[in-house]
Amino acid sequence: MIKPEKIIAVRTAKTVYRDGDKSIKVFNEDYKLSDVLREAFNLSLVGETALKVQKFIEVTQIDGKWALINEYIEGYTLEYLMQKNPDKYDEYLNRFVDIQLEMHKYTAPGLYRLVDKMTRKITESGLDATARYELHTRLDSIDEHAKLCHGDFHPSNIIITADDEAYIIDWSHATRGNASADAARTYLLFWLAGDIGGAEKYMKLFCKKSDTARQYVDKWLSVVSASRLVKAKPEEREFLLHWTNIADYE
Repeated sequence: MIKPEKIIAVRTAKTVYRDGDKSIKVFNEDYKLSDVLREAFNLSLVGETALKVQKFIEVTQIDGKWALINEYIEGYTLEYLMQKNPDKYDEYLNRFVDIQLEMHKYTAPGLYRLVDKMTRKITESGLDATARYELHTRLDSIDEHAKLCHGDFHPSNIIITADDEAYIIDWSHATRGNASADAARTYLLFWLAGDIGGAEKYMKLFCKKSDTARQYVDKWLSVVSASRLVKAKPEEREFLLHWTNIADYE
């Protein structure tokens, strides 16, 4: 019988606990088993690269709820370190971008294609047919790549250990596709967290370090925003609808 020691994090539809050397993510009753298995599969695929990630252990049930059990990584999230040491914010942000760019050097052929996931999300977004057509057209016009994309790359998903090793966690949204889509998602996550200054600093750093035109990343903003509408919190919808239409296309 698993007896979690403490709650590590509470997220939408899931709670993460620590049980000794294990991390236990317990999902709500209505969470689909296929989605739990997909996250476990994603982590297993990424674990075959040289990136530092948690080791997958098993999928099980706890009190009638599906649970994903992984290795527990001791350390602090990069988000916590940024908040605790604001004088080092820029230093941490630089490292954050470097970690993302290192991740983008890899691929994992077994992952969903990012364009397929985006296509499905746009269809399910609840937008009207005209808006969906425009977004599908935009998506079709952007280059397709096969880089490893996290899909939720934010400082809260980077753990820094006592040995100063950086581990990337939470691979439920991982795909293979265009790295600029991953960057656009990260930019929006900073905005959603209320760190607008950090969002702009992040975008400039990503574009500079990756030698990518800002306009190219911006092309993904409307598509990424629309894809997030599917499971958006009510307070996020107006913001996301704004970004769904903000990009200027020819």
